[in-house]
Amino acid sequence: MDVMQAIKERRSIRSFTDYRIPEETIENLIEALLWAPSAGNLQSRKFYFIRDDVLKMRLAAAALDQTFIAEAPLVVVGCTDSLISSRYGERGVNLYTVQDVAVSLMCMMLAAHAEGLGTVWVGAFREKEAATALKLPGNLRPVAIVPVGRPARVPTAPARVSREDAVTFL
Repeated sequence: MDVMQAIKERRSIRSFTDYRIPEETIENLIEALLWAPSAGNLQSRKFYFIRDDVLKMRLAAAALDQTFIAEAPLVVVGCTDSLISSRYGERGVNLYTVQDVAVSLMCMMLAAHAEGLGTVWVGAFREKEAATALKLPGNLRPVAIVPVGRPARVPTAPARVSREDAVTFL
């Protein structure tokens, strides 16, 4: 699939079928995460791939009862790693590592779309509750939850801001 096609066609999917994602596809998603760019190539990120139904329900509860999370066959949680990112001081811990997780997950979301899967970025969740559910060590901070699965329904594209409002040439 052409990259621009994937960017323009990808949608936020909140309704999934019970399709089981093949292991080869999951390996492709992992590759997309690992090959994403990273600040200073520190790769200060950690990802959890969750298929356990009970754990998915706990994450959905932590995410303000967004039940579609538990309905996805796979849920990926992206975490920052302060032990690695601290090399760049406060900016590394508070910004670079979050950017590392974000760009990695976006690469994975585009790879998922190219595989016929749907995803949605979930940032609204109680962080401590999610960390407790995953039994995360203190150096890992969950910053995004991404359900992954075959879309049951694909919404239409939302409106975009104009080029003039979004871009300024200097």
